[in-house]
Amino acid sequence: MKNIILSASAIAVLLLASCKKDDSTTPPVTPVVPRTAIHIDSSNATLGKHIVDKDGKALYFFSNDVAGASTCTGGCLTAWPIFYVDNSAATYSDGLLEDDFKTITTPAGTKQTTYKGWPLYYFAPGGVQEAAGKTTGEGVGNIWFVAKTNYSIMLANAQLIGANGTSYQSNYAAGTGNTNYFVDGKGNTLYAFGHDSSRINKFTKPDFSNDAAWPIYQTDNITVPSTLDKSLFVVTTFNGKKQLAYKGWPLYYFGGDSGIRGTNKGITIPAFLPVGSTWPIVFKDVAAAP
Repeated sequence: MKNIILSASAIAVLLLASCKKDDSTTPPVTPVVPRTAIHIDSSNATLGKHIVDKDGKALYFFSNDVAGASTCTGGCLTAWPIFYVDNSAATYSDGLLEDDFKTITTPAGTKQTTYKGWPLYYFAPGGVQEAAGKTTGEGVGNIWFVAKTNYSIMLANAQLIGANGTSYQSNYAAGTGNTNYFVDGKGNTLYAFGHDSSRINKFTKPDFSNDAAWPIYQTDNITVPSTLDKSLFVVTTFNGKKQLAYKGWPLYYFGGDSGIRGTNKGITIPAFLPVGSTWPIVFKDVAAAP
């Protein structure tokens, strides 16, 4: 009887050891991470990180929307449907901040999600929405660009209106019509100083006492739309502060624009000189600084 009990105990030990051995060879279960309503896609080797929806479909900025209002209307919306997700229920992946996303109402009365003030859209060529993982809308017309979190330069396509309230064309003649020009990632207009030399800031005083009038554009980040040549941007240094330059032109803001996106009053400063001669906006094909 004792031998039978011992044998049963031995069998139990063997079974326990066997179970432990099986457990040790079972691969760990990888938890399924729910997809967020808005997240960052890092799979595009050419364009880098950009914002997509929960299905991985790319979202875009429209240069005409630099002031923060949705200006894609009518037939435009067939090719560029608006993107909207309820902010109160939205989820965001790492690298995205909830406070950067807002909701606006389009001219048609539809809700639309914005990111850092830029209304967001899909691309639907021929009325067929672009598939997940595609970014064929990038650079279309030099006014449509994938939404990124860290643009140091974006392209605006808007009306120039001086501090005198007059509308100007791209050649600074009075008149209406959109001009394509540089802004920062939040839609603030960037200017050049007409008396600067290549990579040399001749306006700002060494103690920065006049910086409030024309603040230098400080950044060491160079992230630009694909239609621009990144190599033409250089980070310069002025009295210990980093200033971005394009084709040699150091870049500035105008204090009189008051940080209002899409505003470009600086072109008429000073008022007694020809428009755009002292503080012109900066654009892709501007001549290089001397």
